[in-house]
Amino acid sequence: MQSDNNVKKYTDMTSEAEMSFEQNFRVISPSRMVAKRFFKSKLSIAGLLMIIFVFLFSFIGPIIVNKTWGYQETQVFKIERVSDMVTTADFEAADGRIYTYYDKSQTVIVFKAPPSSEHWLGTDTSGFDILTRLMYGGRISLTISFIVIILETIIGIVLGGMAGYFGKWVDQVIMRIVDTFACLPTLPILLVLSAAISSIESIPAEHRIYYLMGSITLMGWTGVARMIRGQILMLREQEYMMAAETTGIGPFHKIFRHLIPNTMPQLIVSATLGLGGVILYESTLSYLGLGVPFPKAAWGSMIALADPSRGQEILANYPNMWVPAGILIVITVLGFSFIGDGLRDAFDPRMKR
Repeated sequence: MQSDNNVKKYTDMTSEAEMSFEQNFRVISPSRMVAKRFFKSKLSIAGLLMIIFVFLFSFIGPIIVNKTWGYQETQVFKIERVSDMVTTADFEAADGRIYTYYDKSQTVIVFKAPPSSEHWLGTDTSGFDILTRLMYGGRISLTISFIVIILETIIGIVLGGMAGYFGKWVDQVIMRIVDTFACLPTLPILLVLSAAISSIESIPAEHRIYYLMGSITLMGWTGVARMIRGQILMLREQEYMMAAETTGIGPFHKIFRHLIPNTMPQLIVSATLGLGGVILYESTLSYLGLGVPFPKAAWGSMIALADPSRGQEILANYPNMWVPAGILIVITVLGFSFIGDGLRDAFDPRMKR
């Protein structure tokens, strides 16, 4: 009887201890743990707020501007005003007599208008609203950067995965291709490719943006391929991969079902950090007139209005035309860099500096 009581007391104490343990300690999933580490960093939060602002500004802003004022990306703003100069023209009427037409009113394009209630940042040298152009330019830059990063990631995963898993001559061939592209100077090659594409008259101007994305992708996939290869060389020797060998599944099933998912943290960090670099390349090419074609808006082409080779007037007297575009580029690139650093530290705290 006494032994039964002792067993009952022991069972009750064990249950109370388990309940106390569950109350004091909660099992946190890996994703929640990563999110918790990420939001502990002030720079990560700052970067996230920057990118949220840029996305709202670039994708929601044009909708609001269009609904409120009816402004469009390539809309030229004109005003009617009376001039002291009289315009005359002779014309023959239906009765055969010659009449002279006098006109004192003129339609004038609003060039270089200062900031006002109608145009918060003024207008540029073509009569376009600067604020509206900034919004559409951000939309183009972000779209190009995400498409390029997705393409680079896909190419890097396929080639890097094959090189890391198959090894031998497959690895040798793929890595020599990677080495060849890595030795090429990226920006000069992009300038040459963009200039060549722009000189081909058979390519419509509105299609050049696709060739621009292809050129940046062609020069940027090697880093992803190297990283994937290195990760797979390490992961393929793990015990779970040896167990997968016994199941008889095919090599591509092993690569894309078991190996690639375990490289996702590194892929996410690499892609996030790469977004800022793509925006800088696109802005540089647009600044030189080799990127997004006019009259489409691009941050780089807006900064190009202050090019000293075109004169010092805009650079010195109209900062509203080019400074906002430069500020948005800095905010966007810094935002992606802060997020990438925060994700890297969150996925692997041992790499925290």
